[in-house]
Amino acid sequence: MSTNKTLYQRDPHYIPRVAAVHDMCGYGKCSLTAAIPILSAAGCDVCPVPTALFSAHTKFEHYTFHDTTDMLPGYLDAWVQEGVELDGIYSGFLGSAEQVSIIQRMYRQYPQALRLVDPVMGDGGHMYPTYTPELCQATARLVDGADLLLPNLTEASLLTGLPYEGQDLDQAQVQERLKALLGMGARNVVLKGIDHKDGFLRNYVACADQGGAEEPVELKHEKLPYMIHGTGDAFASAVCGALFAGRSLDEAARIAGEFVRSAMEHTPAQPDFEQRGVSFELDLKDLTALTQTL
Repeated sequence: MSTNKTLYQRDPHYIPRVAAVHDMCGYGKCSLTAAIPILSAAGCDVCPVPTALFSAHTKFEHYTFHDTTDMLPGYLDAWVQEGVELDGIYSGFLGSAEQVSIIQRMYRQYPQALRLVDPVMGDGGHMYPTYTPELCQATARLVDGADLLLPNLTEASLLTGLPYEGQDLDQAQVQERLKALLGMGARNVVLKGIDHKDGFLRNYVACADQGGAEEPVELKHEKLPYMIHGTGDAFASAVCGALFAGRSLDEAARIAGEFVRSAMEHTPAQPDFEQRGVSFELDLKDLTALTQTL
């Protein structure tokens, strides 16, 4: 089955403007360090809204963390005063539970903007070090009305309350999670990272208005024999970029999966790759090519 669902009709003469609500790491390939170049390569005007400042991401032993919550209301007030317009609001890693209300404020101020939610909370069955149960509960408020929700299996568990049962889920378990997420109000969901240990990783695409979890689209990509930090952020950013290039939802998810797989192939040749993260720079041309057919 194919959803063949397009969330954004791209005008070839117009560059869509997307707010990337995410943290910034000085060292390490994730969050805004990924979102800005990836969305830009796909032909978007990226407007960063930094939710936290890190010296390096949390896979490193030593890092500093600065929560930017207090500065964000004035930051966004200035945008309103200047008449900034947005076509999309893409949120990811949050620095505090209060930032959920700030994102909801953006939804009210930009009601026509696509709501793209990557609920960055954890992986491998565990929350990230700076996250708390309170922050995860607040993040769940972004699900209702999300035009696209992009959780991994850990995040799906944190959002729905369903148990985390590892990565090797059967079809019934996948559908149970998709149904729960759509039931929380998400309009479309890409559930990431199902691993049957058969040499492939699978993602599933489900739409509330096209059968939902009953008939999800399965997309599978070659699994490489190593894991690298930052692939989730690169994937979500590439999905958003492909959507704003006018691609259908399932095509955007397929493009993003192959973008990440190819980037992972280039990564082991780079120094400090196991900590620094996925090296996607050599693959940005694939996203730029999406706009050349407009």
